[in-house]
Amino acid sequence: MTTDERVAMLHRVADALVANEQTIMEENAKDVAEATGKISDSLLQRLILKHAKIAQLAAGIRAIAAQEEPIRHVLQRTEVAEGLVLEKQTAPIGVLLVIFEARPDALPQIAALALRSGNGLLLKGGKEAARSNAALHRVIVDAIGAPLGGDLIALVTSRDEISDLLTLHDVIDLVIPRGSNELVSHIQANTKIPVLGHADGICHIYVDAAADLAKAAAIVADAKADYPAACNAVEKVLVHEGLGDEGLDAVIAALEGVGAEVHAGERLASRRPSRRLPPAPAVRHEYSSLGVTVETVPSLAAAVDHIHAHGSGHTECIVTEDAAAADAFLLGVDSACVFHNASTRFSDGFRFGLGAEVGISTSRIHARGPVGVEGLLTSKWVMRGSGQVVAKDSGVDYTHRKLPTS
Repeated sequence: MTTDERVAMLHRVADALVANEQTIMEENAKDVAEATGKISDSLLQRLILKHAKIAQLAAGIRAIAAQEEPIRHVLQRTEVAEGLVLEKQTAPIGVLLVIFEARPDALPQIAALALRSGNGLLLKGGKEAARSNAALHRVIVDAIGAPLGGDLIALVTSRDEISDLLTLHDVIDLVIPRGSNELVSHIQANTKIPVLGHADGICHIYVDAAADLAKAAAIVADAKADYPAACNAVEKVLVHEGLGDEGLDAVIAALEGVGAEVHAGERLASRRPSRRLPPAPAVRHEYSSLGVTVETVPSLAAAVDHIHAHGSGHTECIVTEDAAAADAFLLGVDSACVFHNASTRFSDGFRFGLGAEVGISTSRIHARGPVGVEGLLTSKWVMRGSGQVVAKDSGVDYTHRKLPTS
């Protein structure tokens, strides 16, 4: 398909989401009513669709449509020999299997990214969102139009187990799981298909000795309470001991002020037993709720070591007015996203300007952090010659001259 055809398709999908909002919301309300009391509060929050979310989804899809053409982009061009030119071009990965739990808003985001990047898509949603997923899929397929529709984006609605889909390594090129630690770990352990994603979202904020306490209070409060169930919500706040009681109290007050239940890490509990904070469930714990751990550290280096030992490689933040400390943290922390004086909640495809995200990856290969269109592409080599043969290289005068890519 041409660029114009795929861009027009994306605009039709965005318009269709807005036009069919009432129907989508009605189906979602049925899912929410049935799931209430049967799933955790964090999953229930992810299940709920709102007017603002539909509007944001449509805006994100239009932003994806406005991006530069991603397919067949020439990354490198080389004259191998006279009259023999080699190009390295971007190309779609192929067929994607995306498995997601109670998060119906993921469906249109993933569909739009797949359309823009030229990939086929197989979707397996959680049963909690069955009606919402079906409504969204129907709207998208209708907007794509005949004859492609469901051939480009298929929704698995049968009761097939995920393990059955994971055996299709001769058909599916990449699996992207979006869900619980248990779901992601099961997928990673039970398929030959490459898996892109993250199992945990244990994000840290380190409040440095040179932090502006008002700034720190605003950042930790937002990172915890803006959307506690999100994988980019902060789960542990590390406070430099040099801030003393004033700094520690300011951080805890800010968290409690937004309704967070603050738990004490081992070091804090031993140093401040009179505070009577409940102990953290574990040194490495993802609450996915308004729970949060506060711990003290003696230095920036100790904070970095703690994050590497007990984090998940998702998103970490330093709050400080010391530029050297900020640079040391940004360079030293090996996570997918590392921030200075900004909430961890910014770790998001829409907020990064990607339009949307197919998920967040904490792996060190292919794609890392919020994965947009670029993360759904691979590359291929394209050679154009004029009759050249290798003939054991005796007849080829290699030049290997780099050429402009455009």
